[in-house]
Amino acid sequence: MVRQQPHTNQTPPLENGDRLSRHEFERRYTAKPDIKKAELIEGIVYVASPLRFERHAEPHGNLVGWLWTYRIATPGVKLGIDPTVRLDQDNEPQPDGVLLIDHQLGGQSRLTEDDYIEGAPELAAEIAASSAAYDLHDKKKAYRRNGIQEYIVWQILENRLDWFCLSESEYVPLEPDANGMIKSQVMPGLWLAVSALLTGDMVRVLAVLQEGLNSPEHQNFVKQLSEHK
Repeated sequence: MVRQQPHTNQTPPLENGDRLSRHEFERRYTAKPDIKKAELIEGIVYVASPLRFERHAEPHGNLVGWLWTYRIATPGVKLGIDPTVRLDQDNEPQPDGVLLIDHQLGGQSRLTEDDYIEGAPELAAEIAASSAAYDLHDKKKAYRRNGIQEYIVWQILENRLDWFCLSESEYVPLEPDANGMIKSQVMPGLWLAVSALLTGDMVRVLAVLQEGLNSPEHQNFVKQLSEHK
């Protein structure tokens, strides 16, 4: 009986819990086109489960609608949905959404020749099931260490939204003002009516955002970006 030799050039599967370098993670991920979303966080692989509608897809859509409205009113700012981000050798996340300033206009990340984000986008947003999710632990540490300036985490089960701003290498929570709004420190004019978002009142969310887009801060930001061209 002749024993068949194993194929030494076969790419191993990509599985939850694997501990890989970023290079090996990309190699296995590229070889598995059936996997729609996988992340490398602090050297550990996380493969996404099928997404529920009310627990992820619908709030994700509302969050993206808010970010997209800001992006189209702010030339020089780009929006990405589930982009692969090469942060460092142990971290390659796919945030639910990012806002970044064009590298040619002073942004801190750039697009590589193979069309991935390299470096830290200015803002990242995630939909998390709860406060126990890795989005608020290892991923948050990786985002902070790599200099993502603002980080939004919407915890669906707790119906809570946290917005962190990087200050002296630490994430400090931004608190709603007297009107229940949080205002971005890195994307001027990006205003959020937190309670309205949590209850699905997108008319109110977009009305408050429009106030931010009409503000002098946003107008000055757009002017600054245009002067970089």
